[in-house]
Amino acid sequence: MTDSEPKRFTIDGSAELETRLASICQQVRQGVESIVPASRLRGILLGGGYGRGEGGVFRAGAGDQPYNDLEFYVFCTGQAILAERRYRHALHELGEHLTPAAGLEVEFKVLTQRKLRSSPASMFYYDLVLGNRVIAGNESLLDGCEHHRHPEHIPAHEATRLLLNRCSGLLYSLERLRKTGFGAEEADFVGRNLAKAQLAFGDALLTVLGKYHWSCQERHKRLETLSLNAELEWAAPLPGLHAEGVAFKLHPVPTPVDRNRLTARHSELCGVGRKLWLWIEGRRLGHTFDSARDYALSPCDKCPETIGLRNRAVNARTFGAAAALGPGATRYPRQRLLHALPMLLWEPHSRENLAAAQTELKAPSTDFNTLIAAYTRLWHRFN
Repeated sequence: MTDSEPKRFTIDGSAELETRLASICQQVRQGVESIVPASRLRGILLGGGYGRGEGGVFRAGAGDQPYNDLEFYVFCTGQAILAERRYRHALHELGEHLTPAAGLEVEFKVLTQRKLRSSPASMFYYDLVLGNRVIAGNESLLDGCEHHRHPEHIPAHEATRLLLNRCSGLLYSLERLRKTGFGAEEADFVGRNLAKAQLAFGDALLTVLGKYHWSCQERHKRLETLSLNAELEWAAPLPGLHAEGVAFKLHPVPTPVDRNRLTARHSELCGVGRKLWLWIEGRRLGHTFDSARDYALSPCDKCPETIGLRNRAVNARTFGAAAALGPGATRYPRQRLLHALPMLLWEPHSRENLAAAQTELKAPSTDFNTLIAAYTRLWHRFN
């Protein structure tokens, strides 16, 4: 692509798909401008895969179709909290209005330059600042955000959070693989989450090593050339798995309804994910963990980047006033997910582990489906 050519939404999507996505962006701009007054609107950025020019292309009989969500970031003046309260509902309604015709989820998030500039480095902001498409406004929206442009500044707990979310996808896939009925919808869910995990495993490793990149293609190149010393011998499968994850991200395909094959693949990925999880967490927390259970039962703080006093308030809001004084009151609630996930995903047949997960999740029983429901409720708040 030359400098005179417009930036693409996809690597190789058809001209019709590119035009369709451009049309959606124009509708988004018009819709946002009808909601946010010109005096308060600074600009609109498209993030995610399509903002980075690496959006998914689903090739079907009706021609190339979009696959990923469209994630728009609306920059307003003033305080972020006030702007969010003022425009969140109307933007949500706009997204719901545009979604059916677009054929994919249209989502909005309200941001301010002040919030972006003052926020600490994270994978989310790095991806947004380095990989975006300007829908309204100009690149000056990102002035003063230089600290978000360096992958080596992304803290290790971001890799842990990425693993938490993608391994949660593996956990939800396990739930579906156990269901009595298993059809095309379940197979598609499992296949999609297996591919996301494959991509995330390599991405998490690169993040910890300070070699992350906003482009999934560039990340794969870096992963392929990574020198795997004796400490990283277990990571040998990651480049191959990552290649398959990138291929699915760029060109998703339907997953065949084959429970046995998907179960075997799920088991394989869980094995790789367990080794990666224990290595990253051991490196991050300065502690050796011999097993998933050892990690889950270890008393060390899994979220040391958080503030104890503030965690008391978060626990009180989440679990009731008594939680601010009880055991673990100074620990951030995400730690409960970090403890429960390894026991539910990697050692779900142990009664002792299920009982420990029940305690962490404050679930009414050790029934696996009940634990998954409790996990999901907490995950939606602290993922």
